[in-house]
Amino acid sequence: MEDWRFKPAADLGLTPAQRLRSLQREAGLPGAIGQALWWNAMRLYAAAVHRVRVEGREHLPAEPPFVLVANHASHLDTIVLMTSLTRAQSRRAFPLAAGDTFFDAGLSAAFAAGALNALPVWRSRTRRQEIDALRARLADDRCIFILFPEGTRTRSGEMGAFKPGLGALVAGSEIPVVPAYLDGCWRALPPQRKLPRPLPIAVRFGPALRFADRANDKDGWHAVAAASEAAVRTLGGLAPRGPAPPAAS
Repeated sequence: MEDWRFKPAADLGLTPAQRLRSLQREAGLPGAIGQALWWNAMRLYAAAVHRVRVEGREHLPAEPPFVLVANHASHLDTIVLMTSLTRAQSRRAFPLAAGDTFFDAGLSAAFAAGALNALPVWRSRTRRQEIDALRARLADDRCIFILFPEGTRTRSGEMGAFKPGLGALVAGSEIPVVPAYLDGCWRALPPQRKLPRPLPIAVRFGPALRFADRANDKDGWHAVAAASEAAVRTLGGLAPRGPAPPAAS
């Protein structure tokens, strides 16, 4: 029988403001209760207002860790994906959110961390140490990360290119990446609208991808991003993205 060992919280000793923005943040009992209440309300909202239809749920791994990636169309995207998970899975799930959008101000940081259980990714100043910390937490704590590799919501409804940060999390590891396509989120809540329309939404999950054979370097990261983007495009019935135009001379 393995000896019981006390393990202090990873965010022990941080100030409240530091905890909100910490990649090692733990919810604690009050936080876990608050998140459970929030996501139960969001499940009711998604079912009643958007009649969310989920296809391919059998492709979700039975146990974490894994990374869930999707096209980024709307502020509804995280709600739809989180409420499409089982309750047990959602308790282990962390959306990765733009730190410069959701974690700069105190109130928005409190909402992103307290209700959504989001972790910050600073688009303009993410350091390698922070990516390594996320990669380690994903594996060691057996988490589910929800990631939108386009980096920002579409403004036109068209899906953009996936950025290589996804590859930095999983390249060279056994952690699966589950592609998902969100259909209807952009029509229900495009970026220019403040309130959503009560339109139907569907989410389609595809077979998990694995990248243990990809090197954990820039070439490997780009290969992971390209393969994941192609899988999401296939789920959405979208044509493959063409090559980038040549740089202007």
